[in-house]
Amino acid sequence: MREIQAKTITEKVKELFLQANIHLPADTAERIRLASCAETAPAAQAAMKTACDNLEAAERLNMAICQDTGMAVVFCELGQDAHIVGGSYEDAINEGVRQAYLEGYFRCSVVGDPLFERKNTADNTPAVIHTRIVEGDRIKIIAEPKGFGSENMSAVRMFNPTIDENAIIDFVCERVKQAGGNPCPPVVVGIGIGGTFDYCAVLAKKALARSVSERNADPRYAALEEKILQRLNELGVGPQGFGGRTTALGVNIEYFPTHIAGLPVAVNINCHVARHAEGEI
Repeated sequence: MREIQAKTITEKVKELFLQANIHLPADTAERIRLASCAETAPAAQAAMKTACDNLEAAERLNMAICQDTGMAVVFCELGQDAHIVGGSYEDAINEGVRQAYLEGYFRCSVVGDPLFERKNTADNTPAVIHTRIVEGDRIKIIAEPKGFGSENMSAVRMFNPTIDENAIIDFVCERVKQAGGNPCPPVVVGIGIGGTFDYCAVLAKKALARSVSERNADPRYAALEEKILQRLNELGVGPQGFGGRTTALGVNIEYFPTHIAGLPVAVNINCHVARHAEGEI
């Protein structure tokens, strides 16, 4: 049994949210630069140039890439042979989020009561935490700040299990087209297929934490990712909804077994600033 101090979790979570909010993953940044070169229409060119300038400014000034620094989403793989001492596991994560958002001067956007009072918690906590117990004595943490301009464009549909992949492609394209410029395209799209009503949404969120250059390990789902990306870029929504060649930078699918009577599908949309960072303790 390996002991891990709660404060070590706090330090790692803080580090990862500071990193995620300032430094975009290199492959996503590269796709933004390539998209900027590919656009020919003046409005699309201007939008992509602004996106590139923004990435450079965030790096140079060590400031948040986007003013919406999101709700903190954390994925943890907790080794069953790790024993956390010196504090609570979830308290340690939330303390890391609190420190990152206050010390990084990131916008705190979380309200404690979602319907009535809607008073800001003032430190961007609590985080949404997804934990899996796995073998080993280590903790793998993914920090995913999720902005709500894109989150609000997401959807779940409970399909009849007799449908084929074309129905899923149409569903994703319908959502992205209806979203238009609201999620700050070009977007990254996470898709969850299978599980239950709630779990397919978790899968879609987890898909957004995967590199845009990494295809699903199953070649059938990898091919579906490519088909959807191609179709999305034929929609003509374009950067910031101004029209153009690049509506999406990437499509990632995660899947899970499901019931014989159903086929849940979730679409979780992210803006071009698809932020995530991961580390291990």
